[in-house]
Amino acid sequence: MVEVKLKYGQGTFEYPLSKGKLLQAENLPVPPEAETEIRRALAYPIGTPPLREIVNAGEKVVIVTSDITRYSGSEIYLPIVVDELNKCGIPDSDIEIIIALGIHRKQTESEHRKILGPLLGRIAVFDHECEDPAELVDLGVTDSGIPVQINRRVVDADRVIVTGTIGFHYFAGFGGGRKGLVPGVASRETCMASHFAVFNPPEIGGKHPQAVVGVMEGNPVNQNLVQAARRVKPDFLLNTVLAPDKQILGVFCGELEQAHLAGCEMVRSLFQVTVDRPADLAIVSCGGEPKDINFIQAQKALDYGCRAVKEGGTIIFIAACRDGFGYPTFFDWFRYQDLDEFEAALRKDYQINGQTAHAVLTKARRFRVILISELSTTETQRMGMEKADDLQSALDRVLPELGEIAEIVVIPDGGMVLPVVSRNI
Repeated sequence: MVEVKLKYGQGTFEYPLSKGKLLQAENLPVPPEAETEIRRALAYPIGTPPLREIVNAGEKVVIVTSDITRYSGSEIYLPIVVDELNKCGIPDSDIEIIIALGIHRKQTESEHRKILGPLLGRIAVFDHECEDPAELVDLGVTDSGIPVQINRRVVDADRVIVTGTIGFHYFAGFGGGRKGLVPGVASRETCMASHFAVFNPPEIGGKHPQAVVGVMEGNPVNQNLVQAARRVKPDFLLNTVLAPDKQILGVFCGELEQAHLAGCEMVRSLFQVTVDRPADLAIVSCGGEPKDINFIQAQKALDYGCRAVKEGGTIIFIAACRDGFGYPTFFDWFRYQDLDEFEAALRKDYQINGQTAHAVLTKARRFRVILISELSTTETQRMGMEKADDLQSALDRVLPELGEIAEIVVIPDGGMVLPVVSRNI
């Protein structure tokens, strides 16, 4: 009997796959040697010349990279990018690394070490400040009315290199690319204004049908992010595509949009998985840290996983959330238990974490969700879910109610895999 390992924080649960279908990316390529792949992508970028034809000695260069909630392979590629810049005549003293926190918390020294690897102590590193006016520069307003306020160090640099990783995103279509800049190094106001397009105009109500996972064309949130990021005029992009075990499968370098879209197609081809029919039960693990470091990060796997389940079906959701919810005011939004009242409150005072809370409660109303996490019973129930202490207790609660003919899917890497049902029942 096959034992499926389901990651939970830094540990695992095991599920005996005697019944059910394993839903995971299949036929993944053998990971290339990471340094070779990074240097190949740097040498042959998409839509731009290589760095050696862009940067010049005497220029100040800023490299933007992701925070600890989004592992990207930065400790591998950042030293190589710095090496390339050194070869272009840019000394370490003319290079800064900005951690693209968006509205996330600051990073600890140990987290900086994980992100920068051997560069810590060698290259200056700064956490983005989204609420300090002295650290922000106003770049005007986009055609769609989004105010663009960006990290001063980024704006003042002669050259800007944006780095990160590409994966599915539950309402921006895909992560990576433009998101390294907006929300990555944008003001809180810019973050909120650009994300508000997740909602339809008030006369229509509800969520915009194109503001969903895997959709870029016609997605108003993506359009807002791209327009705002263009104001920065970044010079170069480096984005990775990772395997579930965090090995680098692909590296995409070049122009902000062209290189990003090429990486998005690789993600879609590898991690979009078709199922014949929606299941009665999905057992979903986010894939361990950092994808389940907090609930705001973890809930993305819930969004993807529920797409494999019939309306009213059950999801056993495995997400440790050792850092709690991930934002101080996130849980406060669950004071709204009526979804219409919740949406009305968001339209009056839009907050990204509030919109995420609304999406979570919406799914908890559509499905029975049993959450295995470090969150309390009270917190879990307030989000519309049931708490279980471990996988076995959750299974003992659910399996007797489903019967022998129940359809079950098991998703070990729920933070990466996007199920698509080929037909409904």
